[in-house]
Amino acid sequence: MEALLLPLLILVVLFVVAGVLQNLKKSQTSSTEDVPTLAYRKKGPLFTPAERSFYGVLQQAVDKELYQGLYKSLYKCVGQSAVADILEPQPSRNRSQWQKAFNSISAKHFGFVVCKADDLTPAAVSEWDDKSHNQKHRQKRDELIKNICKQAELPMLQTRLMSA
Repeated sequence: MEALLLPLLILVVLFVVAGVLQNLKKSQTSSTEDVPTLAYRKKGPLFTPAERSFYGVLQQAVDKELYQGLYKSLYKCVGQSAVADILEPQPSRNRSQWQKAFNSISAKHFGFVVCKADDLTPAAVSEWDDKSHNQKHRQKRDELIKNICKQAELPMLQTRLMSA
């Protein structure tokens, strides 16, 4: 029985090694094999006309402040920023719990982020509400974002946009 066990064990080890080598070879092949078959294209404007108008007003409001007799830009506005680029769940030993919290914000975006001009640290966020925010699923999303901003002590300005 022992005489069969050793060759069988060696055979299993050889199969495992061959599989590992084959996977390594596949991962080292040209990255062109990983390119999707669909081509990409540039999208249109980042903002709708109403959003662009609001951006202009917001930027004017935060653009220049009188500082020691000189006008100095203290804040800058950034548009369409991912929530997960601005906020993150508190560290947790429970990786599953952290991942669930991260997933709840990973595909969401702020309309605008007002940042300190010197280092672009977020100082506040602005959410615009158009008629799509009357839908239940949007209201649920808005409530989540509002609560997350409150927890993170990040001021949030909600603005109701009128149709352009």
